[in-house]
Amino acid sequence: MKAKNASLSAKRQRSVYLAAAIFLLPVAALLAVYIFYPIFDTFQTSLFRWNGISADKTMIGLDNWAHLLRDSSFWIAFRNNVLIMILSIAIQLPIGLALATFLDFGGKRLNAFKTAWFIPLLMSSVAIGFLGTYALATNGGIISTISHWFGGGNIDLLGNPKRALLTVIMVICWQFIPFYMVYFMAGYTGLSFEVYEAAYIDGATKGQYFWMIAFPLLIPSMKSAAILSMVGSLKYFDLIYVMTGGGPGTSTELMATYMYKQSFKNFNMGYGSTVAAGMFILICIVSLATMKLLNRRKED
Repeated sequence: MKAKNASLSAKRQRSVYLAAAIFLLPVAALLAVYIFYPIFDTFQTSLFRWNGISADKTMIGLDNWAHLLRDSSFWIAFRNNVLIMILSIAIQLPIGLALATFLDFGGKRLNAFKTAWFIPLLMSSVAIGFLGTYALATNGGIISTISHWFGGGNIDLLGNPKRALLTVIMVICWQFIPFYMVYFMAGYTGLSFEVYEAAYIDGATKGQYFWMIAFPLLIPSMKSAAILSMVGSLKYFDLIYVMTGGGPGTSTELMATYMYKQSFKNFNMGYGSTVAAGMFILICIVSLATMKLLNRRKED
C-alpha cells in the first residue's frame, strides 16, 4: 500500500513538473531571444571595431573597454544619471506619498484631484519633452513670461549648463510623481481599516495615525518604489534626448544618450556596445547594492 501511494505521489509530482515546464518554456524562449541573447551580443560586439553597417568587423580585444575607463564623457554621463537617481527618489517619493495620503484621507470627494494629478502619466515622454521645451523656452516660455510680468528679463533654463539638468529633473518628477501617488494609494488599500478605526477610537489624530501606524506599514512599499525609481533613473533616455539632446555640452548627457550618439550618430557600434555593456554593469552594481542596503535591517 505504501509503495502504491509513493508511486502515485511520484506520478503526481512528475505531472506538476511537466505542466510547469510546458508553461515556462514560452517565457524562457522569449527571455532567451529578447533579453539574454542581446546582452551576450552586446558584450561580444564590444570586442570589435565596427560601424554597425558594413559586414567587416575588426577584432580589437579589450581596447574599447580600456577607452571606456578613460572616457571622461561617459563618467560625466554616469554622474548625471546618479544625480537624477538621487533627486528623483528625494522628490518623487515624498510628494507621491503626500498626495496619496491626502487622497486616501479625503475619500471619494477628492476623485477629481486624483484624475487631474494622474494626467501627466498618461502622456508619452516624447510629448512631455516637446511640451517642456516650448514651455521653458527662453523667448516666450512660461518662466520668462512670468519674469517679464515682474519687470525681469528672459530666463534661459535649458540652455544654461548650470540649470539644464535640474530643469530636466523637475520635468521628469512632474511626469512620474503620479505613478508613485498611485503606487502608494495601492499600499494604503493594503492597510487594514480596523487598524485605522482602533486608532481613531483611541483618540489618535490623522497625523498621529500617519506617522505612528501608516508610515511604518508603508515602508516596504517605499523600498520597492525607491528601487523602481533608481533603475528607471539610471536608464533614462527619451525625455532628455528630446528636450536637450544631452546638451548644452555634456551638462545633461546620460549613459543612454551617450550610447545612442556613439552607436547611431558616430557610427561606432563597437564602442557604443561597450558603453551599453558598461551601463548594464553599473546599473546591476548600483541596483544590487541598493537592494542589499534596503534589506539589511530585515536580515538583521
